[in-house]
Amino acid sequence: MLIPLVLGLSVLALAVAVGLARWVLRQDNGTPEMRTVSDAIQEGAAAFLRRQYRTIYALSIVVAALLFVLYAFFRSPHPGEPSPTTMAFWTTLSFVLGAACSGIAGIVGMFVAVRANIRTASAARSSLNRALQIALRGGAVSGLFVVAMSLLGVGGLYAIVHALNVVPPERIPLLIVGYGFGASFVALFAQLGGGIYTKAADVGADLVGKVEAGIPEDDPRNPAVIADLVGDNVGDCAGRGADLFESTAAENIGAMILGAGLAAANPTAFGGVAALAVMLFPLVARAFGLVASIVGIMIVHSREDEDPMHALNRGYWLTALLAGVGFFVATRWLLNPASAPDAWWHFFLCGAIGILTAIAFVYITQYYTEYRYRPVKSIAAASVTGPATNIIAGLAVALECTALPAFTIGIAIIVSYRLGSASGLAHAGLFGTAVATMGMLGTAAYILAMDTFGPITDNAGGVIEMSHQPEDIRRRTDRLDAVGNTTKALTKGYAIGSAALAAFLLFSAFLDEVAALGSPLAGVDLAKPEVFVGGLLGAMLVFWFSALAIGAVTRAAVNVIKEVRRQFQADPGILKGTSKPDYGRAVDIVTVGALKEMVAPGLLAVGMPIAVGLVFKGLHIGAETVAAFLMVGTIGGILLATSLNNGGGAWDNAKKYIETGEYGGKGSAAHKAAVVGDTVGDPCKDTAGPSIHVLIKLLSTVTLVLAPLFV
Repeated sequence: MLIPLVLGLSVLALAVAVGLARWVLRQDNGTPEMRTVSDAIQEGAAAFLRRQYRTIYALSIVVAALLFVLYAFFRSPHPGEPSPTTMAFWTTLSFVLGAACSGIAGIVGMFVAVRANIRTASAARSSLNRALQIALRGGAVSGLFVVAMSLLGVGGLYAIVHALNVVPPERIPLLIVGYGFGASFVALFAQLGGGIYTKAADVGADLVGKVEAGIPEDDPRNPAVIADLVGDNVGDCAGRGADLFESTAAENIGAMILGAGLAAANPTAFGGVAALAVMLFPLVARAFGLVASIVGIMIVHSREDEDPMHALNRGYWLTALLAGVGFFVATRWLLNPASAPDAWWHFFLCGAIGILTAIAFVYITQYYTEYRYRPVKSIAAASVTGPATNIIAGLAVALECTALPAFTIGIAIIVSYRLGSASGLAHAGLFGTAVATMGMLGTAAYILAMDTFGPITDNAGGVIEMSHQPEDIRRRTDRLDAVGNTTKALTKGYAIGSAALAAFLLFSAFLDEVAALGSPLAGVDLAKPEVFVGGLLGAMLVFWFSALAIGAVTRAAVNVIKEVRRQFQADPGILKGTSKPDYGRAVDIVTVGALKEMVAPGLLAVGMPIAVGLVFKGLHIGAETVAAFLMVGTIGGILLATSLNNGGGAWDNAKKYIETGEYGGKGSAAHKAAVVGDTVGDPCKDTAGPSIHVLIKLLSTVTLVLAPLFV
């Protein structure tokens, strides 16, 4: 009954997403001038995605083959497992399906997003509310597809393996853990490639266009403007979609592993069918969250004179409330054994803590990245004395902003663990933290809809600007764009918070898997030299990976800068407005540069945990060293990603604050200093920071899949 319910609600969400896509595509698509701009964005995005996914899937085939060989020929069999070939087949198939589902979700979301922009722009000519609804529902296609495909993949795999009776039901999550690895693998390259593309184009367009030539943002005279608008989609839509797909897929499987462990530790409370109910609880809770997100998305509307953010917040609060109701129903139904009558409400409170943690991250991110508050205002004030003081103030904010998220994550983990431990069930503390993670990800579809809303409204503003629409329409799209910038920043905060809880859950699942393989770890002893070195290497990986990602933006941006300068020098008529720039040339340069540069950091992220595990296995301490590598790498990644995300967002909004007229407004010395700070922050908040979200979960899924090789 539970699996049909999960699959049915997933199909319902996909049907709603298709219905929303058809509704968006039926809206008016503007004037011929607007369509010319929009068509160029569509072509650029499609060309990049084709080449990017061709590269990703070529790498995926290599990894799948390697995975099969390792499982079939090098992995030692363990008691109660099927044959090595059977294990290799199902693990590899899970990996391939995870990669394929992630790609499908990303491509469908992008297809609609790059067509929603012109429809949002066209609607903005007559109604702010209509434009808001088109942009959000266009983004919702991505959000619903990502979460539903994740659920459908995990639930469908479980159903197939269970029907074929390959392994006992409680061991199925360990067999299909490759699904999370496949999702992580695609997410890493999608986020890296999209992040490098968007920031190389943005930096190139800003430095030559705004700073050197003195032309405004999205000016049609800038040869890199189309590449910049394409970049908003491939970074914030496809990249973030892959990130949250990975979060939900990996968290579903990790929580199922912990659920199986909880049932095994409490055989009298969860025997027979009840054991399956505990294990499938994460999928049911996630399916209820999908329904909550659908309702939240559909009720969003705004008055013409209202701040659009208020309308989005109303939708989010309703989604969070309904997700809480869904958790209440799921815990009362599935986690309510007769021998522990108080267990269900303890776990319900764990889910509520997850939902409250998500809300806390939204407000913490707002505090550090919106110009209504002290951190951003301090950077703007420092810009008066030049770029150097702007950078120094921004670094201070970036370092400071790690404190509140760390306290929030710490409180959420400890309280949910204690609630689980007090539930009356044995070894339920870790499952309590898993339920908190489910709570935080319960609103994932709505959050992703708000995230994709950002690039849609940004592109809509670009379409209005480049097609020379009246100033009052541009002011309307500017209001939506400002909200879109906020939602993108909030989603980054949400993504790192959910990544932190998911990584802790997956670390716990790794310990459970190692125990199931016959080598239980009572703890991770950092006093052992090998284990300490493993932790040190985990922290180092995060910084090395970030350096490669930011360096990649630098190299790709240099090529864009040279191309924009070349076009300005070769044809002075471009700046005069009498000649049209060659947009396609800049798009090609960024595409080739991004795809070339994403490979090295991606391979480092995948290869490093494998190398650490195999090397230290030779020293007879593989599993514990990998655990330290994973633990310390996760902690370092959470803090560095938070710093890069919020620091970059603060630099960006300090510039926007000055553009409102403060400290001399646009064109002033303070504004030029703030543009430099914004440019420094761009690869931090849109390339390295979001890629670290994926990295810390990839480390967990790689070690989960390959744990048998390290024991």
